[in-house]
Amino acid sequence: MTDTFPALRLVPKADAPQKAKDFKSDQEVRWCPGCGDYAILAAVQGFLPELGLRRENIVFVSGIGCSSRFPYYLNTYGMHSIHGRAPAIATGLATSREDLSVWVITGDGDALSIGGNHLIHALRRNVNLKILLFNNRIYGLTKGQYSPTSELGKVTKSTPFGSLDYPFNPVSLALGAEATFVARTIDSDRAHLTGVLREAAAHEGSALVEIYQNCNIFNDGAWEPLKDAETKQEMLIRLQDGEPIRFGASLEKGVARLPDGRIAIVDVASHGVDNLLVHRAGAEDPSIAFALSRLSDPVTLAGTPIGVFRSVQRASYDRLAREQMAQARQRNPQPDLQVLLNGRDTWTIA
Repeated sequence: MTDTFPALRLVPKADAPQKAKDFKSDQEVRWCPGCGDYAILAAVQGFLPELGLRRENIVFVSGIGCSSRFPYYLNTYGMHSIHGRAPAIATGLATSREDLSVWVITGDGDALSIGGNHLIHALRRNVNLKILLFNNRIYGLTKGQYSPTSELGKVTKSTPFGSLDYPFNPVSLALGAEATFVARTIDSDRAHLTGVLREAAAHEGSALVEIYQNCNIFNDGAWEPLKDAETKQEMLIRLQDGEPIRFGASLEKGVARLPDGRIAIVDVASHGVDNLLVHRAGAEDPSIAFALSRLSDPVTLAGTPIGVFRSVQRASYDRLAREQMAQARQRNPQPDLQVLLNGRDTWTIA
């Protein structure tokens, strides 16, 4: 395997160089015209050749939702699974088959509502999965009900007077679950999206990538301030590991820690470059990464960080499980099922 992706070293290499067209299936892509899923699909198909893996050793597992049609459109193995349960099914694959590169495709409703527990436990276990969470802040497949990431007061078909639920922040949730890799990107920024995918693929363990994705039918423009050419420079904070956190058209804004311990957006000219917060994605303590995930204004989206929030090394669950199984076989090379069934927790009543 190539050293570019050490986490996939056990996965067989492709026999010949591949191109994006090699990962396009013969299925007609069926999303609404203009859906952000098209951009994500094109980015993934264009990125997969970089892995240098055989297509039969790559698996995409999805749940239920618009994004979950993804496996049909990739010429790899895939499974359109059960609502919210994709991480559980993918965990079984990753644990039992070290020769597979396993990816999970999910949406904000699929992952954070019925699938919430599956997601957080896959993250805390650090299973070697790459989880792409498409966040459009709406239920698109079922025609426009509010989702776990919809903003407070959101008027939808299921909340005609406005949602009363306080929304999840997927990045905050992942960091709280002690995920070892957490990132955020945007569907329409091909270069940034591909760069984040590249880093996620190289990571051993669970990698959660939240992708801001537009649903132009039921929630059009949900992320528009972060995409509009006239506003995005003032709204987006592009995290660069090892660099002071600055943004704005002239990098006039920055992020700094205040005397009370909070982090906040400050004016660079008055605060000073040397006093800005330096981003450390590899910091073991996720506190600063969590604070960054809470920085953006939930209504205006001002000060929204994108990029890799956290990337730390910890042994993956599947690696530890295989090592444990190997140790068990060494201790008992010829296991007897009947002995196990009649073990210490069984007894005979005369």
